[in-house]
Amino acid sequence: MTSRVVGRARVAVAVTFAVHGAVTGSFATRIPWLQEHLQAGPGQLGLALLAPAVGSLVAMPTAGRIVHRLGGRTATRLLIALMCSALALPALAPGLAVLWITLFAYGAVAGMADVAMNAQGVVIEQHLGRSIMSGLHGMWSVGGLVGGAIGVAAAQAAVDARVHLAAAAAALLAVSAAAGPLLLDVRAADDEAAPARFVLPTRRVLLLGLIGFCAVFGESASQDWCAVYLKQITGTSAGVAAASYTAFAFMMAAGRLCGDMVVRRLGPVLTVRLSGGLAALGAVLVVVARTPLPAIGGFMLIGLGVAVVVPLAFAAAGNAGRTPSEGVAGAATVAYTSGFAAPSAIGGIAAATSLPVSFVVVSVLMVAILAGARALAPRPAAPHLHPAPAAPRSGAGD
Repeated sequence: MTSRVVGRARVAVAVTFAVHGAVTGSFATRIPWLQEHLQAGPGQLGLALLAPAVGSLVAMPTAGRIVHRLGGRTATRLLIALMCSALALPALAPGLAVLWITLFAYGAVAGMADVAMNAQGVVIEQHLGRSIMSGLHGMWSVGGLVGGAIGVAAAQAAVDARVHLAAAAAALLAVSAAAGPLLLDVRAADDEAAPARFVLPTRRVLLLGLIGFCAVFGESASQDWCAVYLKQITGTSAGVAAASYTAFAFMMAAGRLCGDMVVRRLGPVLTVRLSGGLAALGAVLVVVARTPLPAIGGFMLIGLGVAVVVPLAFAAAGNAGRTPSEGVAGAATVAYTSGFAAPSAIGGIAAATSLPVSFVVVSVLMVAILAGARALAPRPAAPHLHPAPAAPRSGAGD
């Protein structure tokens, strides 16, 4: 395996992460159009928007078997292509029932693609011998911001979502198709048994998933509630409240893009300890803040603190599992459950007490990240999957 092949694969998987993020960002901007088009009430829309999370959580544990059967490159290319194609479907739904089905399918392929591309990242990281996972997740954030910005422009220009999402799907499909042949052709050994159809995580992978769970909880709680918090608790304007999300998202993206340099210098354990400490400090600042500036600063610290935790947890899980895809699938299933639960949990606690009290829970979970950082200590990575020795040719099939 030459350094040139691995270098190309690193670029290709970074592009794949960006495409995944761009699909997510594109869809998010057209949710108001879907609500208006289908004349859905808040409760009906909320129920429909649970479908991607349900589909993702159901499908992710099966991703290891798909990667085993098809090989890492083919599986990643196929799943990303399906995710891009699924982007166009929700806008075509004639009613809420069909919308739920299309969003379930969209979430399922998105979750499996997430596992496959993270497994590619783990294998490339093993070949390079240095951390790259944080930067890959940073590319996801960049893709999300670009997809979201284009979606906002399309919405402002009153472009029909059916046209916008179909065009975005086609463009992103073309980008992923161009990058796909350069991914590593990672295949299972001839004597390796196929993973179970539905894999439960091992104890260590479960622990890594729980660390990811805490980080995703802080991320989801902040991105969904920061603007509301600024408006209700600090009494600021709607514009400043909205800017709090931009500040949070910027710090998370910047933290991920710069995170690999920190990991290479400090190691994953110390990096996650510092990250948990920063996020906990940010959550405490949010709890005590009653004016906009410290509250925004608190959300920025949460974003910076949680930025590298999930990438590092997935990298460790990929090395701890029987195969990279199996380890990532187990940790991701546990971690992403938090995104499903966090927004409603924060809302429920706030309804019973107050929003500041609900973010006390976030601060406790951020401390738990700090306490559990030892689980990310590097261990020798088993050569579960074996990249094909020949370099993939540009434009070659799988």
